[in-house]
Amino acid sequence: MLTNKCALVTGATSGIGLAIAEALARSGASLMINGLGDHAANHALVRGIANRHGVKVLLNEADLRDPLQIAAMITEARASLGSLDILVNNAGIQYVAPIEDFPIDKWNDILALNLSAAFHTIRLAVPGMKERGWGRIVNIGSAHALIASPFKSAYVAAKHGIAGLTKTVALELAQHGVTANTVCPGYVLTPLVEKQIPDTMQARNLSREAVVRDVLLAAQPTKRFVTVEEVADTVVFLCSDAARSITGTSISVDGGWTAQ
Repeated sequence: MLTNKCALVTGATSGIGLAIAEALARSGASLMINGLGDHAANHALVRGIANRHGVKVLLNEADLRDPLQIAAMITEARASLGSLDILVNNAGIQYVAPIEDFPIDKWNDILALNLSAAFHTIRLAVPGMKERGWGRIVNIGSAHALIASPFKSAYVAAKHGIAGLTKTVALELAQHGVTANTVCPGYVLTPLVEKQIPDTMQARNLSREAVVRDVLLAAQPTKRFVTVEEVADTVVFLCSDAARSITGTSISVDGGWTAQ
């Protein structure tokens, strides 16, 4: 379905991003995967995806808090893949604390990675998409792009910003064959969510079981975690020709959370 298309997925060495990369490769797209972590493990992951699906897969370990590293990554993607047709901004971090105790450095890092990085990748990818008359930009938001929760000031601010950025980009590119959408998952049991459980336990003085039951899944009517595959399949659909008239939207994959 996406044969001859080239994609960049950020934050793709684990969790939702990895599932998206796998799904795009399965659909025939060549890929650049961006992510941090263990270098050898990342290369093994890339080789595995390439071998399973018979597509070109590259690794880039740019720190997306740095605009210069982002620019180098986009340049490398275009040079090595031949084009950049699909951009999936997935990279993100989280920190949970009351607003009066929220560390300034955590605020700055979350805004840089969860919001500003998407601005930089989009601004650099758009000229080529406009020139070719085709492009897909998918930003991974969150239910927190639409509603708020306590103790997550930076994350909620960044994700609300992503939703607004997506709408603006969609309007600017509406006549150029390029779509931009935000996918808003509910709680997915990824490493990012796992890491915030201890912080939430401390902030709310709850056990792990209580955090999962009474905080994470309390708002999801299905009472189950969204799977990474469900999010990835939504992204692949948005990249298809069937979704060419879907742009500027926030698509919830949240078990009914935001329907309430």
